[in-house]
Amino acid sequence: MSRLTVAMPKGRIFEEAVELLRKAGLSIPPEFEDSRKLIIPVDEVNMDFILAKPTDVPTYVEYGVADIGVVGKDVLLEEDRDVYELLDLQISHCRLSVAGLPDWKPTEAPRVATKYPKVASRYFREKGAQVEVIKLNGSIELAPLIGLADRIVDIVSTGRTLKENGLVELEEIMPITTRLIANRVSYRMKNEEIDYIVDKFASVIPRGEES
Repeated sequence: MSRLTVAMPKGRIFEEAVELLRKAGLSIPPEFEDSRKLIIPVDEVNMDFILAKPTDVPTYVEYGVADIGVVGKDVLLEEDRDVYELLDLQISHCRLSVAGLPDWKPTEAPRVATKYPKVASRYFREKGAQVEVIKLNGSIELAPLIGLADRIVDIVSTGRTLKENGLVELEEIMPITTRLIANRVSYRMKNEEIDYIVDKFASVIPRGEES
């Protein structure tokens, strides 16, 4: 069988995806998570893992430097890359929501800060609401506190960060989970190898929860 290259995001998704791989019976060595290398060969499973910034995972897969990748649905929607979405891995559950100060009221020139300008613009456009969307790369919760924007669109997991910054969740846009994606050419040329991984993952995802 051909060797697969897998793009994995750093952080929480990485840890949960590795746990899922082990649960699926793939022999990932114990020291895997401790490595500081950006490319980690794992001969036991005939794979090379690329550790990347989450937003770059779909790019690596689209351009074929990785055959498959693990990425959040939020990133997939925002990046809008030409890849196959193969499976909902049902890990890293969270939601994409609109949040603001508790006393937020509609204004004449509403501004929304977010790391997801495409998703946020589409959401408000579909609601018929005109807003100015401001792209930020981090610490989104700061925007309403200093008057940069009156609301934010961001990932909410436990809601603790919002609460600690005096913000409240105003409306949920959509639930978010982690997806397995594939390069379109790789999926044709390495179909047997990729289907093997899909089956392995599917075997440990509770039936009926895929979406």
